[in-house]
Amino acid sequence: MSRVLFLKLPEQDVIAKCDAADVGISALETLPDGGTRLVCRSSAGAALMTTKFKGKLIAQDARRERFRPAFSRA
Repeated sequence: MSRVLFLKLPEQDVIAKCDAADVGISALETLPDGGTRLVCRSSAGAALMTTKFKGKLIAQDARRERFRPAFSRA
């Protein structure tokens, strides 16, 4: 099972619900057309949040912006 969920919710709501369910977040990303991309730390957490967010899920092919993680050179 994928650990990724696309949701019709703002990041703050996603964080609050994941904290309440004790599900770890690996990554969060705001989508350009509205909503949030959530990556859970485990597939079990993703399965739980899929049931919790039922009705707030959007298609897996939602449009995303280019994401370039920050890094430092040593």
